[in-house]
Amino acid sequence: MRLESLGLIGNCQISALVENTGAIVWCCMPRFDSEPVFSSLLDADSESVFYVGAEDGSAGTQRYLDNTNVLETRFDTASGSFRILDFAPRFLLYDRFFRPTKLCRIVEPLTGTPRIRVACQPRLGWSKDRPATSHGSHHIRYHGYAAQLRLTTDIALSYVNEQPFALTGRKHLIVSWGDPVEEPLPPLCERFLSATIAYWHGWVKHCSIPPLWQKEVIRSALALKLHCFEDTGAIVAALTTSLPESPASGRTWDYRYCWLRDAYYSISAFRLLGHFEEREQFIQFLLSIATQHANLDLAPLYGIDGRSQLDERIVSAFPGYESHGPVRVGNAAASHRQHDVFGEMVLALTPIFLDERFASERSDVTLQLLLGLARRAAAVVGTPDAGIWEYRADWRPQTFSSLMCWAACDRVAKVCASKGLPHEFEFRSAAERISQQIMTRGYQPRMGSLVASYDGIDLDASLLQAVTLRLLPPSDPRIVGTVRAIQRSLSLGKGSWLRRYASDDGFGVPNNAFVICTFWLVEALALCGEVEEAQ
Repeated sequence: MRLESLGLIGNCQISALVENTGAIVWCCMPRFDSEPVFSSLLDADSESVFYVGAEDGSAGTQRYLDNTNVLETRFDTASGSFRILDFAPRFLLYDRFFRPTKLCRIVEPLTGTPRIRVACQPRLGWSKDRPATSHGSHHIRYHGYAAQLRLTTDIALSYVNEQPFALTGRKHLIVSWGDPVEEPLPPLCERFLSATIAYWHGWVKHCSIPPLWQKEVIRSALALKLHCFEDTGAIVAALTTSLPESPASGRTWDYRYCWLRDAYYSISAFRLLGHFEEREQFIQFLLSIATQHANLDLAPLYGIDGRSQLDERIVSAFPGYESHGPVRVGNAAASHRQHDVFGEMVLALTPIFLDERFASERSDVTLQLLLGLARRAAAVVGTPDAGIWEYRADWRPQTFSSLMCWAACDRVAKVCASKGLPHEFEFRSAAERISQQIMTRGYQPRMGSLVASYDGIDLDASLLQAVTLRLLPPSDPRIVGTVRAIQRSLSLGKGSWLRRYASDDGFGVPNNAFVICTFWLVEALALCGEVEEAQ
């Protein structure tokens, strides 16, 4: 199994990964961070899949229906060709978004009389136990779950056991959690499909996208949207756990949670796309978790329901993706101190007060949260923390954390100035103090660059954001020097991708690229006037 052979489907409540063989190899129900129902992504020998595909198990060709999250897998076999349409329903119904915990699969012949196989083999979460089953006329119920798990289909149930059969017409399959499917299946699936396609078409049409690389940006936007957990407004860092950062690295983390920092980057992308509802929903999530902490001592990440206890454990029964374990559930980073989150949360909130389009969202509650976050940033700046990369080695004062604390105070000073609030001097003075501290302890004159931690010499790609945050003018030699030093020292080759850093983080020195760092470099180069190099 290769990651590049997997397609993602979802509806902002559940998601699934579909291999190009037609096998659903990963799906958690009833939400992103639940135990897996299909889990062969992390245990290839378990056969925990929902397979609909060619008789011989051969791979097909995947694509998305244009401007949607509906995945098509096409198979060309000796007996004929067919395709599968996979999606999770999502559309507007009764003035609310309908996003049931259901996966829909439609399989149809295209030429000839293709022979296919079907097998639905869920497991009882991390136990890997096989559920008991009972059969109805057109469904199979799988027992042992917290709610009903059913496969409803108009395929003969005798064939849902890997017995090959001839596909002579369009067939439908729905795996449902909770309320079962009771109405006629074909018209239901067709209605779900057409409404879901229409929803995604409408969502894309409302994206503001420049003319360059439109298809790539649209596809990325559609994938990003699937990481929004609409029930609470949380945005997860990933929809999987324990995929290795690099082979045999041991860096296999559970990312099915809401990192406040990552959520900020996501809503910033949605803002550039002209979508604001994701930010509005996330702000409600932020307000909810902020009430847990009287002093706003925020954790770096939370469960998608806002809980902060995410104890990390290893599930030894699972070997991991391509046997690159360990498989982890939970994340110990929830107990870290990562001071940059105060800056990112301020940056998430400031558009409410600086953009008149969002005037209706202003309230004393959001204003007090904004002021409190900036004061918290000013209080913790320069103290040791785990930083953006969540070091599990010794903590030190991280320059990027200080940069974000500066951004918090700087932006809140601007809000106070624009709204005539009496706190401008407080935050302007704090911003100037932090800026001086950064340039005194986070800048190495002999290297001509900002450095990863105070009084250190290591470089950190996250400091490229000093350009976009405008700590100094982009023409300042200290900023230009930082960009060039990071580009020179952290690149994996001339004109290639960047690493995050080149120091031991407790798991050795990473030797793989981190994609977002290269895009930070692109932004920094463009702002520094090197537009051709950035392109």
